Amino acid sequence: MGHFTFEYPAAFLLLLLYAICAKWCKARYESVIFPGSGYLARAASRRSTRQRLIRFGAFVLLVTALASPVVKEEVVVQHDKGYEISLILDASGSMAQNNKFGIVKEIVTQFVKERKHDKLGLTIFADFAYVAVPLTYDKASLLRLLEKVEVGIAGTQRTALYEALFMSTKLFKDSHAKHKIAILLTDGMDNAGTVPLEVAINTAKKYGIKIYTIGIGARGDYNPYVLEKIAKETGGKFFEADSVTKLKEVYKAIDRLEKSEIERNRYVKKDYFFMWPLGGALLLTLFPIVWKRRRR
Repeated sequence: MGHFTFEYPAAFLLLLLYAICAKWCKARYESVIFPGSGYLARAASRRSTRQRLIRFGAFVLLVTALASPVVKEEVVVQHDKGYEISLILDASGSMAQNNKFGIVKEIVTQFVKERKHDKLGLTIFADFAYVAVPLTYDKASLLRLLEKVEVGIAGTQRTALYEALFMSTKLFKDSHAKHKIAILLTDGMDNAGTVPLEVAINTAKKYGIKIYTIGIGARGDYNPYVLEKIAKETGGKFFEADSVTKLKEVYKAIDRLEKSEIERNRYVKKDYFFMWPLGGALLLTLFPIVWKRRRR
């Protein structure tokens, strides 16, 4: 919201100069006195008062125009580094144990809130994988949907990990972002067999996606070698988290590693309004001339 101000407020000092001149700089004329001159003086005084008011009003408007009234509004233009992040979450049946999925949702929610200037997407997998939210700047919608996601929404019997990775990489097919990242979290191993691992990895490499993989729970539940392979071949990093504290640290570490650097350029937009008082002064100046012509 802009605010009203004057660019040259010192111009209003001219009003003080006008007042001084009106008091001390009066013109002197020779007087001619004759009978009945008092009536003429009163009539002339009324006309003179009207003229003085018109002149003063015109002068005030001219000074106001000279002071340059403006409405200033600060415009902030942000240039981010073009981060796009796909969140890939395991929602298979095993994630219901010890409320693992509920804990993951809380941590991921906080991660999303802290990525204020990035596009984020969400992919869920269990028996099958599906893109719940395509890459978007609308964090509020993503968080509302994440809140409603529960274990079993995509089945409970299998873990389509490679399919989820493959589908998530497709989100970046038409992306021109400088930084493309996927964060894959799971507590299990792929047993769906719908997409080969190499196909998923090669697709990620094709689109220049860096993948961070997170294995949660006991090491025997997930395959650390596969998760490390995915991360290593795409330029990412593999993490293991067997506690809530460690999982929080993992997301904080990823946040630090891939933090958007925001440049802000500030501009001041000005809307000028000097033409309005200037136009008013012109109308007041023309008013006596028009008035005289009408009375003739």
